[in-house]
Amino acid sequence: MTTVLDKPFDLILFGGTGDLSLRKLLPSMYRAFMEDEIPQGSRILVCSRKQKDFDNTLSIIETAFKKFMLKDEFCAKSFKQFAKYIQPAMVDVADYQKGWGKFVTFFEGRESIPRIFYLAIIPSIYGDCCENLDRANLVTDDSRVVVEKPIGYDQNSAEAINQKIANHFKEEQIYRIDHYLGKETVQNLLALRFSNSLFEQFWDSKSIDHIQISINEQVGLEGRAEFYDGAGAMRDMVQNHLLQLLGLVAMESPNKMGADNIRTEKIKVLQALRPITGDDVKKYTVRGQYVAGNVEEKLEPGYLEELGSGTSQTETFVAIRANIDNWRWAQVPFYLRTGKRLKRRSAEIVIQFKNVSHNAFDADAGQLVPNRLIIQLQPEERMQLLLMAKDMTQLKTVLKPVKLDLNFTESSSGFKSFGYKRLLLDAIAGNASLFIHRDEGSAAWQWVDPIIDYWKENNVVPDLYRAGSWGPNESDELLAADKREWIDIEK
Repeated sequence: MTTVLDKPFDLILFGGTGDLSLRKLLPSMYRAFMEDEIPQGSRILVCSRKQKDFDNTLSIIETAFKKFMLKDEFCAKSFKQFAKYIQPAMVDVADYQKGWGKFVTFFEGRESIPRIFYLAIIPSIYGDCCENLDRANLVTDDSRVVVEKPIGYDQNSAEAINQKIANHFKEEQIYRIDHYLGKETVQNLLALRFSNSLFEQFWDSKSIDHIQISINEQVGLEGRAEFYDGAGAMRDMVQNHLLQLLGLVAMESPNKMGADNIRTEKIKVLQALRPITGDDVKKYTVRGQYVAGNVEEKLEPGYLEELGSGTSQTETFVAIRANIDNWRWAQVPFYLRTGKRLKRRSAEIVIQFKNVSHNAFDADAGQLVPNRLIIQLQPEERMQLLLMAKDMTQLKTVLKPVKLDLNFTESSSGFKSFGYKRLLLDAIAGNASLFIHRDEGSAAWQWVDPIIDYWKENNVVPDLYRAGSWGPNESDELLAADKREWIDIEK
């Protein structure tokens, strides 16, 4: 359900002239403005700590909009109206002696206005920022703080950061964001499962053979070399994005679609994940690193070349065979995959159903292909159901797979899905349904940490793969061992 804002708010963007704000957050608010979703009297405080950024805030934002927004989306006249909501501010979030005295004055007389503090800054100073907000008496009962992943590099560091935030905000005020959860198709997954008996009746191990969840990127480091080399694909993508999607696919039906109920069911899934420890790590996981190769007929450098370092064992690709030990998913493998510099940018969930128990057709009718539900998150948002049907161009009975295709971009007039926009409006409205609870992050780290520790302790060298491929051969072998293969939804 779309969030409707009916009262003014103050959205405070710390790191307001940084990459995340300029590419995602501010464009999201501009889109909300264009759809008349920002109430009069609202403000967007764009905070920076450099004088030149403060002095040129509006021109920096306008230049970024022209560069990053969709074609024909930017309108100079509309931007001037949108700019009236923007208020530049200069403050050092980590140093209370730099700008906080002036910053406090922005909120005088607006004590009853909801305050949404968005920390588009590095996680290591989340605690400092929250402490300074509390010290300045800016944390009200109607305040919320939005934090980006990754929160920490393992369970211990994540708990330390979470505790620093919790010292100044209640758990219900803390919104941990995962922009994949803001995609309309992800939300539609819940509608598909829990409002259609057709699917709910067959959403278990009796009918489903296996499930694949993939987030594939064509890009490389994109200026994030220092961060990425310290994190790797497991921390950057698996611990949050992939496990969040897995939770939504595998969760039981909540009694109501409220934030706490959905979170409770996702946590149950994460806690039911079978631990991968010891030698099982080598058996059920693959880590890779890309070398130079062709991506869409353009030669791209390898990871070490982009990094500017001769040595690094950081993984840019991960594939995992996971299992959920509960009654619904017993014996159903979940194959997770993510990587950089892969053949195509895509994110999808593939539900592979089992073969029919008996084939009543003769061999010349063709080979039966198991039913398959494809939920595509990017680059398009759509759902496809693969069924077997008679080839209507032939008189004799010949079977072929056909697709029931629901493309939301085409079928929904004016439909555009922007994950950050949806989640920002939800945070402003106080709707936490699509945000991550502290316990979810903790459960995810508990499952991920032993895998990372094994790689480190046993000096597991990443398997190499060419940029522009689908990853290392070992990823294919992981599924081949189960007599399965990765499904290319474009074929």
